[in-house]
Amino acid sequence: MRSFAGAAELTTAQLREAPVHWPRPSVLDVSLQVIPGVGPKLAAAAAEAGISTVGDLLYRVPHSYRDREDVRALADLEPGEEATVLVEVVGPHPRPFRKRGGLSILTAKVEDETGSARATWFNQPWLAEKMSPGTALLLVGSRDKRGFRVTAHEFLATGGGEEGSPRTDTPARPQDSPPPRLRSARGVPPGIHTTGLVPVHSATEELKPQRIREWAWRACEWAPNAVEGLPAEIRARRNLAAVGDALRGAHFPASAEDLAAARERLAFEELFLHQAILATRKRTQRRARPAPRFGKPGELVGPWIDSLPFELTVDQLGALDDVDADIDRGEPMQRLLMGEVGSGKTVVAVYAMLRALEAGFQAVLMAPTETLAEQHALTLDRLLGAEAIPFALLTGATPAAARKRALGQLASGELGLAVGTHALIEPTVRFARLGLSVVDEQHRFGVEQRRALDEKGVEGMAPHVLHMTATPIPRTLSLTAYGDLDTTALHQLPAGRMPVETRLIDEEQRGEAFEFIRRRLREGRQAFVVCPLVTLSDKQPGRAAEAEAERLRAGELRDFEVGLLHGQMHSTEKAAAMCAFAAGETDVLVATTVIEVGIDVANATVMVIEGAERFGVSQLHQLRGRVGRGEHPSQCLLFSERAGELARKRLQAVAGETDGFRLAEVDLGLRGEGEILGTRQSGLPRFAVASLPEDMPTLLAAREEVLELLRRHGSLEDAALGPLLDAARRRFGAGAADPIPL
Repeated sequence: MRSFAGAAELTTAQLREAPVHWPRPSVLDVSLQVIPGVGPKLAAAAAEAGISTVGDLLYRVPHSYRDREDVRALADLEPGEEATVLVEVVGPHPRPFRKRGGLSILTAKVEDETGSARATWFNQPWLAEKMSPGTALLLVGSRDKRGFRVTAHEFLATGGGEEGSPRTDTPARPQDSPPPRLRSARGVPPGIHTTGLVPVHSATEELKPQRIREWAWRACEWAPNAVEGLPAEIRARRNLAAVGDALRGAHFPASAEDLAAARERLAFEELFLHQAILATRKRTQRRARPAPRFGKPGELVGPWIDSLPFELTVDQLGALDDVDADIDRGEPMQRLLMGEVGSGKTVVAVYAMLRALEAGFQAVLMAPTETLAEQHALTLDRLLGAEAIPFALLTGATPAAARKRALGQLASGELGLAVGTHALIEPTVRFARLGLSVVDEQHRFGVEQRRALDEKGVEGMAPHVLHMTATPIPRTLSLTAYGDLDTTALHQLPAGRMPVETRLIDEEQRGEAFEFIRRRLREGRQAFVVCPLVTLSDKQPGRAAEAEAERLRAGELRDFEVGLLHGQMHSTEKAAAMCAFAAGETDVLVATTVIEVGIDVANATVMVIEGAERFGVSQLHQLRGRVGRGEHPSQCLLFSERAGELARKRLQAVAGETDGFRLAEVDLGLRGEGEILGTRQSGLPRFAVASLPEDMPTLLAAREEVLELLRRHGSLEDAALGPLLDAARRRFGAGAADPIPL
């Protein structure tokens, strides 16, 4: 038998003498009210902050630490200097008083061996009842001409406590916790909260960091009951601490080295367990139902590729190979195709759909908006025209007669292809042999919508699914939010695409910028003007497309034809506006982000984005991808209204970087993984310890360990791996095996 988390053989005598600890994970599921001083009111406030159980508290590790290594003497403090002091209350019993305006002030005379001072607390009148002559205190604050202004405190003498006020007794130190460092000639018991590396926990208005710190100290007694999710062999090889020790070390580290070791262990475990969940879900979903085998490429796709008026890029050819491998495996393809605007994703999608047709199955392409579905229909008409392959367009605006005819042909199998919006998943839409679905901008569909499309496949079989997104996704996110999908990235742009020069325009440069736009229009080029709003609003100030179109027609662009396009227009009006711009009948198209994807006008060379700070980096990158699609140099002008420091950095990143994938990594670094692609809504976990992209090497290492376990054991359910999946499901919720709504 081997020692826990070690590789050395143990003797019988060593085994008998070894301490035994039987973890009880259920202990971490109990309410916070087991902690002294936490009653229903505080427990409710904690639950609103996401802390309902002892386990929640333990895994809410501090976000930062204050280094208060030494306790200072009162007499040595300089005015304004922040320090920690060990003092004793002297003189009469403190009494709080209120100043005009409701401010409560509590003062107490305190002293140490070097002198005395008047300590002052603000808006904490309840502390008066807990202080009497002889009470020992650790105080953090600063010296001023009136005394010592307290910002944090800790009672070191025994006392009572009730809900709504800090505890006044010194909690028992958990077994094996680091020895205290406080040095005191008085022999006063050492403190745990205000010296050394002091943890700072995320707090709320109702729960201050000090209170959570005190609770965490109590909760650390139960840390050894946390489920050990890392297999012993991995822990030993990577020299990682036990989970209970790591949790205590993260909350109350004895040194910077201990803190680094604790954080390394917890971050690795967190990413490892999440990768385990993704890997398990991927295998479960793909083995739940078989998928049709399409076989090798037939007689349809070869001539179609030869008929294309352009050469496929190396990335596109690689994507076709990925599709061919997926659709002949017997398991449903679940592939995410990422690529820049104009990188040729639609060509890959058409190839996949033609492979379904030649194998005797049907295929659909579903888009999130009518505008994008209509643009896809135009693209398919152009790409498939030479092959004369019919398809149907189904949206909410499809005329009743055309819809009825298409539904009948799809149900009978007479029609093999369909393009549309969520209208494709309505109960009245039936397919004879649906074998492949292409979902464009798939993160804009809900789980249930995509599942409804899957259910329309051949009975007993799952259709292959090719997900597409024009939002370049950093590898960090592709391995977390999209970890249960295979991914293919199109980095190369087709020959002839011109780089787009991006400039930040200050308000005082507006006149000069519009003179530049007029010069381009006089040369015969066209321009987009994108506004963040459709109509003017008192609640949401900013430029609105309708008002801006009228203003430009009467102002800066009065000598040119100005069109209007936004999502609230009727579908026929939108189609007319797009056709007029594509035909060159209008010089400028004022629009909202409805033009973000799908519109392809090679003659448009200028993109103006009003209120650019309101848009995300990926959205700005997609919008500027609407220009630079022809042979002429193109520009994107970013007008900012009231950009803060972070927004300014994002705009500068867009202006300085043209590669969408690198730009996405920059954006991830600026904003964090919790905001990219609306990830709070998309299901990306808010990691408690791991921080991306900084912990990308740890993520890759954790992923490789999971894949190696799968190769060796075949399943993460193997008993030899212990409670790995139990720990993963506890950490990421009971529904962790359900699909993440990407």
